Order: sequence, then structure tokens, then C-alpha cells
Amino acid sequence: FDDVTVSGTVVDSNRAICVQPYLNAEGYVRFEISTSSDTNSKYNWKGRFFIETPATATERIYIDESSVHETNPAEIKITWDKKNLTSVDSAQIRISIWGYRETTIRPELLYIDLIEGSAVNSGSYVISPANFRTRTNSATNDVRFGFIHINLTNPTQYEGLTVSPVLWSKPIPLAWYFRPQWERQFGSRWAERMCNQWITDDRYLKNFAAEVPQCPCTLEHALNDKGRFLPDFDCDKDANPNCFYHYGAVHCVRSGAPRQEFRNEQCCYDKNHYLMLSYDQQWGSSPHRSHNLGYLPWNEANKVPTLSHWFHDISPFCLCCLWQQEQAVGCETFRFERRPTQDCVAYQAPSVATVFGDPHIITFDDLEYTFNGKGEFVLLHANSKKQKIDVQGRFEQLPDNRYGEVRATQLTAVAARDNTSSIIEVRLRPRHSQWRYHLDVFSDGRRIYFDRPSLRMQHFPGVTVYMPPYILNQSEIVIMFESGAGVEVVENEGFMTTRVYLPWSFMNQTRGLLGNWSNDVLDDFTLPDGLKVGVPTTEINNFEIENFQYVIGWIIEDKEDPEKGVALFTRENGRTADFYANKTFVPEYRKRPEDIIPSNRSSDLERARELCSDKYQCLYDYALSLNRDLAHFTLNYLNSFTEIKAKKRREVESRSMVSCGVLETPRFGRKSNFMFIPGARVTFECNKDFILIGDQRRVCTDQGKWDIPEYGYTECLRQQEYSSRQAGITAGIVMAVLVPILLALVCGAYRLLVKKKTEDDYDVKDGNVPVRIEPQLTKHQELDNDELIALRRKETEYQKKNRKNLGVVSCITLAPPVACTRNLPTFFSVSSRP
Repeated sequence: FDDVTVSGTVVDSNRAICVQPYLNAEGYVRFEISTSSDTNSKYNWKGRFFIETPATATERIYIDESSVHETNPAEIKITWDKKNLTSVDSAQIRISIWGYRETTIRPELLYIDLIEGSAVNSGSYVISPANFRTRTNSATNDVRFGFIHINLTNPTQYEGLTVSPVLWSKPIPLAWYFRPQWERQFGSRWAERMCNQWITDDRYLKNFAAEVPQCPCTLEHALNDKGRFLPDFDCDKDANPNCFYHYGAVHCVRSGAPRQEFRNEQCCYDKNHYLMLSYDQQWGSSPHRSHNLGYLPWNEANKVPTLSHWFHDISPFCLCCLWQQEQAVGCETFRFERRPTQDCVAYQAPSVATVFGDPHIITFDDLEYTFNGKGEFVLLHANSKKQKIDVQGRFEQLPDNRYGEVRATQLTAVAARDNTSSIIEVRLRPRHSQWRYHLDVFSDGRRIYFDRPSLRMQHFPGVTVYMPPYILNQSEIVIMFESGAGVEVVENEGFMTTRVYLPWSFMNQTRGLLGNWSNDVLDDFTLPDGLKVGVPTTEINNFEIENFQYVIGWIIEDKEDPEKGVALFTRENGRTADFYANKTFVPEYRKRPEDIIPSNRSSDLERARELCSDKYQCLYDYALSLNRDLAHFTLNYLNSFTEIKAKKRREVESRSMVSCGVLETPRFGRKSNFMFIPGARVTFECNKDFILIGDQRRVCTDQGKWDIPEYGYTECLRQQEYSSRQAGITAGIVMAVLVPILLALVCGAYRLLVKKKTEDDYDVKDGNVPVRIEPQLTKHQELDNDELIALRRKETEYQKKNRKNLGVVSCITLAPPVACTRNLPTFFSVSSRP
């Protein structure tokens, strides 16, 4: 098996039995068999073996989903088909538990414990978690999820085999087993502490949430984005409506093909068909660090199919949210920081083009024309530095009607490749061979089938191919490339249609019959050499002009043409492109049924109008083929495509497609609804014992923005926190009033003190007794500014009192202190006190 060798048992000359080992792989791997006991012998039988991912594999052990997700269930009931192990009813089986972890670059699948060593293969068993409360698994108690494993105790006794058949469950959380050990290690708040440890570890890794594709805002857009999103196997309205991890969702989609960053986007939609956001509830959409399909090399951590996804995304959700309260700090960190929903405001729906009927083409720029070439043609070709893709179609002549030859063609095969991906070809099966499969699908020339649930989605290098779960006869196939481009092929009653979905990164880079996507129909008719054939403005459906001046230029030949690409089709029996090509084929150029159907066949004209109304594609097809099925499905394919285009236009033009984006639910509170379209009114409420502050209601405006809150953003506070905050606000107001007053008082008091000190330090005296100067001042006394001011004031008072001029004070301002010169009268002196 790939790079793992196992020993098997030879039953007889026609049968041998071996058990698939644990493989870090998915899809088709190398499979070789040798019947020699010599390890160096050659492997004479070689083939391919399909490895199912644990998440999409057929379920072999059925486990009660609610109890296995609990941390302290009373019991867990498991059931299985006992015939999958042995036909002997009395056979003994072993039930064990295994775990998975990624602590180094090499992932580990570890044996943990024996649940039951010898039980009867009855097809059911009840696990009692209480029996394992005293267990101590010091080497594996950091494992958060794992599997139930069942095998025969003694296979030789019952089947004469040296190896035992094995049954594995899907991944399950293991808190029911490890909770007592985690409590002894981390205490009663083990989930919180383990969640905090995961958050710390995850913060060391790259925050990737902004790198994944944005989710569509509505379910109808998600279902029509066939190049980027496919149904989520954990929440699928057609196959698995349980939605355990997204309670309240009706459908989820996820990224179809893993890219180089091996990330995954998940988008879930509620009963109103609007996107569920992680900012509103723990069940909302979330990006994933690891894609379910993994990424090469699969034997490295973070790249193992399904198991890395469980390790990095599912088990942390259980730790932080499922096993704690939704409004716990760890859960909010998980929802708001580590795995937040990407806002859908900037989502852009893909552009779509189609070919259908006899055959009619609608380009990416909505140019409609009819094409009746015979051979293999280029539908889409892009070869730039950023984007490379090829989509080719094979067109063969319609069968004769009751009046003879039908000079028209129909689509019978489509082949596609993106950059270096595998080539996927979808081919119409002959009518007599459609009793089970309506379409043949080839991957690099090998047939593949989708007739089992685990095979409905298959991954090949660079491309994912899947069949919708509601299809049972392999009549609808969707091809999804890593670039985000998608090809949808649908068959009904022997008539095919193909729709090609392109993200906006392909704009102005496409050529071929589906046109140059530039939002300008005038350049859609561009030849491989770049020459533009004028699009008729008066006769847009002049079939002759279209066929010979434009369409024939895109026919595929056996030699490689850099302007067209290399032929992608698988051809049996040595056939070449020339086997299907016929450049001399002359189709029916007349367009109106009145011109095609003779006047003596009025019933055919009436039938055409009855079936087709005024749709010229349907009228043309019936007039040529006289086939009701062809006309009906031409009209059906046209209407389906028109509806897809209308949904895209509504996204751009309609008011309902504008999104106001995220409006977070306040912690310890709730919202009246989770709507985010214009006109939506959201009311906030708080839990019991919490007080709401800020705006109680917010409105989504026509401009796609939430209205500006009048009273601040909404919060829910505990009574103590609210009282503390109110006290803080009151104290702030009081301080804002008192501080200026106190500053004014302090300044006034300071000035009074300075004034009084100056008056005390300089005392001017008059009278007949001269004032003694200690030390004696000369006529040139150096005084600072305050002293000079005080002295002048004293002089003024003395002058008023004695009506005498004391002299002139002259000051020269040089630098502090100020040098002042005074001419004093003989009876005036200054006393400077020590």
C-alpha cells in the first residue's frame, strides 16, 4: 500500500486477504501484491487503491453522537455490522481506543487503552466511562480525540486467518475517557486551562483567517459558486442535515480544493439562508487551519487528511466552546480571534459562461450566439503568468430525424485542466449504455466512478471532482480547480450542457468560444492570434458569419498550438483530432422554424411554439431535430443559466444583497436576530443580573453600514462592574469641576504669600530718624524683580503720603538679578532684615 508493506493470507489460488494499514494519504495510491515469502521478490500484480479520508469514509462503527461529545456520559452505545468481521456469531472481539496527536513534525497514531478484551461479536456494545476513571495514561493523556477500534480476538480460530479484519470509527472526542485524568492534572476548570494552552500554541502559528476565500452572504450564491465551494459532509441539506457542530444551520459549504496554504473555508447558512457568523454565536461559520483533504506531503503535521483538521480545528472547538459556556473567555477568543468568520461584504460571485443544446453559447460577457462546428474546439484558454486553464469541448453531429440528416451538432465531451493539475474528461455515454451511468469520467485517461458515498468526492493533483449527493446515475459532475475555477457538466436524456465558473482573477485573460471576459461583448470574437472579428450589431445570430469567421479558428488539431493549448481528450483505438473534425461540414444556417420546417408540416411548427414559446434556441433545436427532449432540455438549460446570471445581477443591483457586515453580540448578552442586510433592526438584551449600557438598538442603513451609536457601543455589565463604572464616571465629573477651582485657590494663596513675604522683607520707614541699613547699601543696589516691585510700591505710597519726590529709579535689564540704580534722598534708607 503506497510505501507501507503488510503481510496477508492466501486463501486459495484465486483469493488472498490483507488488511489496509494506517496510511497518511487520500485518493488513489500505488497498490502491489506479491505471493512470495521472499521480501526481495518482485510484485507481479500492480494497480491502484483508493484511500478514503476518515471524515468521508463509509461509517463502520455507529456511535451515539450526543453522548460521545459529553464530558461525563453515563454510557456510550456503539453498534456495527457483525458480518463485516466474521460470519461466526460466537466469535470473540477486542474493542480498544486509539488516539492521534501532532507534537512534532511527524504525526502519531497511538494505542491508548483496551475497552473490552473478549466480547461476543453481537453487533453492539455499551461503554461505561465510569470504569476508566482511575486509569492513568501519562504517555497519552495529552490526546484530545481518537477512534474506536474493533478486531477479532483470535482470527485463526474462526476464519483460519493470520490477520484479523478491522473496523475503525470516525474521529471522536475523548473527554469521556480522559476527563478524570484531566481533572487531576488541571483541576475542575480543566477545559478552560487546556483551551488557554491551545490558544497560546495557536498564536505561535500564522493567523490565516484573512487568507481564505470569503463566504457568500446567502445560500443561493454559495450553491452557485461551483468553482470554490462544495457541500460540507458534516452539514449537507441533501445527505447529512444533522449539523452537529453548527446547530441551527440548514446547509454548509466548504472549500473544494486545498491550495498551497492547505487552508479551508467553511460557510454555514441559517433557515433564512443567510450566513451564520461566529461573532453572533458559537455555531457560526469558521475557517479551518487544515483542509480535510490534507496536502502533500501527507506524512507531515498539519497536512494529514481529516486528522490534522480535527487536531487544529474540531477538538479546540470542543475544548473552548462545546465543553465551556458560549460566552466563556476561551470560546470568545476562539470565535473572535483564532477562528473568526470572514465578513461577506467583499464577496464577488464568479462569472459564468455556458454551452448547451444544438449547440448554443452564452459568453462571460452575456453574448449569445449559436455554433455548429464539428470536431474538438477550445471553449476556454488562459495562459498568463498568473492564470493557466484549458477547457475543451467535442461536438458531434446529431442523429438523423425521421426525415433524414440533421445538419447540426451537439456537445458530447468536455476536458479540462488547470495549470499543472490532472486532466479531467467527462464524456457522454451512448444511449444504449446509460442503464446505470450516464456520463463517463476520466482522470488522466483512467475511468473513475462515483457510485458509493465515500467516492462522491475524489481528489487528484490540483483538482477535486465530485458528484452531488442527490444524483444517483452519474449524470452531473462538478470539477473544481485550485485556482477557484469550476466546470459543471450536466446530462439529461442524452443531451449535455457545460457551465464554466471563473473568479475575478481571470478577468481580461480568457480566450476561446466562451469569449474574452472583459465586460465588453465587442471583443468576445477574438481569434487565437489576437485578431478581433467584429460582432454583428444588426444580425447577432447570423450563424454563417459566426461559424466561418470566428468559430473555425478555435478548432483543435493534433499538433500543439501555444495559442490554443494541447489537446486534452483521451482517444481510444488510435483516433486523432481529425477523426472528429470536419471543417467542410455545412450546418443549417437558417434560424427561424418557418424557414426550416416546410409549410406542409404545420403540426411541427405548432409543436415548436408550444414547447418553446419565443426562445429562439429551443425553436431552432426542435425545428432541426424534431426531438422533444432536445428542445425541452435546451429550454431547461437556458432557464437555469438565466437564473444563475439573475442571481449574480441581484447581488450587485438589489438592495437585499448589500451587507452591513459584522455586528458583534455583546458578551453576556444576545441579539434579537442575526440579520445584516439594509433595513435590519437588531435589539440587544442582557442576561439576568447584567445591565445594558450603550445603544439598545442598531439599524443597518441603505449604505451598507450600521448606524453610528448615540450612547456608545453596547455592553452588558455585572451590577458590581456597572456600579464601579458609574462611580468612576461620577468621580470624573466631580474632579473635572473641583480641580480648576482648587488650582485657582492654590494660585491665589501663593500670590498672597509672595506678597506678604515681600512686604515683610522690605520695610520703608520715614521720619526724622534715619533708617539704619544692615548691611549698609550703596547707591547701586542689586535687586531681583519681586524686590524691585515691592520697593516701587513702597516708594509710591511714601510719595503720596509726604508729597515728595524720592528720586528716579532707573533699571537696566541685563540678566537676573536686575541691576537698578537709585538716587535716594538723605532722609530715606532701606532696611534689609537677616
